[in-house]
Amino acid sequence: MGGGGQQTEPGSSGGRNGVLYTWEEVQKHCHKMDKWLVINRKVYNITEWAKRHPGGMRVISHYAGEDATDAFHAFHPEPEFVRKFLKPLLIGELAPSEPNLDRQKNAIIVQDFRALREQVEKADLFRSDPLFFCLYLGHILLLEALSLFLLWNWGTGWTQTLLCAVILTTAQSQAGWLQHDFGHLSVFKKSRWNHLVHKFVIGHLKGASANWWNHRHFQHHAKPNIFSKDPDVNMLHALVLGKTQPVEYGIKKLKYLPYNHQHQYFFLIGPPLLIPVYFSIQIMHTMFSRRDWVDLAWALSYYLRYFYCYVPYYGFLGSIALVTFVRFMESHWFVWVTQMNHIPMDIDHEKHQDWLTMQLVATCNIEQSFFNDWFSGHLNFQIEHQ
Repeated sequence: MGGGGQQTEPGSSGGRNGVLYTWEEVQKHCHKMDKWLVINRKVYNITEWAKRHPGGMRVISHYAGEDATDAFHAFHPEPEFVRKFLKPLLIGELAPSEPNLDRQKNAIIVQDFRALREQVEKADLFRSDPLFFCLYLGHILLLEALSLFLLWNWGTGWTQTLLCAVILTTAQSQAGWLQHDFGHLSVFKKSRWNHLVHKFVIGHLKGASANWWNHRHFQHHAKPNIFSKDPDVNMLHALVLGKTQPVEYGIKKLKYLPYNHQHQYFFLIGPPLLIPVYFSIQIMHTMFSRRDWVDLAWALSYYLRYFYCYVPYYGFLGSIALVTFVRFMESHWFVWVTQMNHIPMDIDHEKHQDWLTMQLVATCNIEQSFFNDWFSGHLNFQIEHQ
């Protein structure tokens, strides 16, 4: 399976094929062409497998040379299914004298966190209510229909157009929160059902790519607010606003990020003006991937539906103006939520912290209320979500 079972370094006797490793040996294998990681004290060579990893090469590579046990459990809702892919990659295990964790990770915190997770799983607190998500989806579809009903009955005056834009903005924002839940595979027990509905919501209701979202968002959760690993804080220099670069000082801390100013450019993501560019990049980037061609079809279905519904009322250019204005307003909604539960926390380079500590220092909760729950798509519970 991807050559992961090939032994590349001798060790002491023990483990599979009689090989035991120290953390010092494992940590040497953290390079682009040489990647090992540890799960439950078992050592795996993921060098070749990373290229075919369903979650993307980057997210698994971020844990090269360190313990990935808690990340593995967090990202794989069907661990028994995944373990069959791990077997060919196994090259040994940690020597008995080695601790469970690498570097300065806090063993007490990790032990307490794993005990808590086990207790929560036994109490069935991770079980979702499909009816709730059906109703959530229903209220988004109702908003979409309401905007057309408004135009059909009362025409396209300024008041009706503004109200229509507000309704569409609400539908788009809520669809963004809903696709997030399905993208995390947290609604249905079977991953394939989550993937299917995720493609419908983010593709047909929002005009974006599920695989693109997964590629970025899984990395964000794997290494939140860690510069060069979390793509949400690793922006292109072209988007830097100001006179200085994002990384400053000898300790390489971020003074500020374009992420803080994304309300000024986020509306550019997805308006019809960029459809040819978006599709061209998508085609070139995913030419040999069937999954990404499927994403392209889902995204195209959104724009076909949108123009079919709104061109009769506003014409082609008017429809472009409307959806651009909707994206502009949605961008402020999105930024408000994401900044308040992420940006207040530290952003820095890799410190190799344990899973729980790394998640907690990268986020914060917002006061619970019915409105806050709805407005943020329940991401005001950001700590629990992490």
